[in-house]
Amino acid sequence: MANSRGPYAKGVAKRAEILRAALEVIARHGYRKTSTRELAAAAGLSEAGMLHYFGSKEQLFEAVLRARDEADMSRFGTADPIDNLTTIVRHNRSVPGLVQLYSTFSAEAGDPDHSSHEYFVERYAGIREALADAVRARQSAGTFNPSADPDAIATLLIALSDGLQIQTQYELSTDPGDLFDHLLTLLAGPTRDS
Repeated sequence: MANSRGPYAKGVAKRAEILRAALEVIARHGYRKTSTRELAAAAGLSEAGMLHYFGSKEQLFEAVLRARDEADMSRFGTADPIDNLTTIVRHNRSVPGLVQLYSTFSAEAGDPDHSSHEYFVERYAGIREALADAVRARQSAGTFNPSADPDAIATLLIALSDGLQIQTQYELSTDPGDLFDHLLTLLAGPTRDS
């Protein structure tokens, strides 16, 4: 059994401290305006000392995005992945720096040789599966259009969410959450009570 104290536990705690600091700094200043030197300083480390905990700048940013996902789920997570996504779309307007990091980094990781490519492949697959299941559950409950293809709708909901994140960086005048809700209303279609 591993000792809960000692170097391993200290390393895990330091990584968590770095990620908390990085989330705050990037959310406040943005991805492009934040250097790894600034992130290290916020965590009380040298740049080399910080990267020691992650291996590379790309792995650090992947860890920041994972931490963002975990924080969002602990704050906003419910049993319904569609409700979660709707709430997160609304919340993302308040953290433009993290949206910028996600948008930029996910585009860069589209290259199969990128160190975080597999992370995004797995992330999207998991979200698609959860959303498709949620669509099926709503269809069974009679609150979602029964003719909608759950897998296609899941993919489109992710595309809408990601697209809205990008558009918010260009002074989108409409609240992205309202646009997301509008689509969900359209997808509800006629219910059994209609």
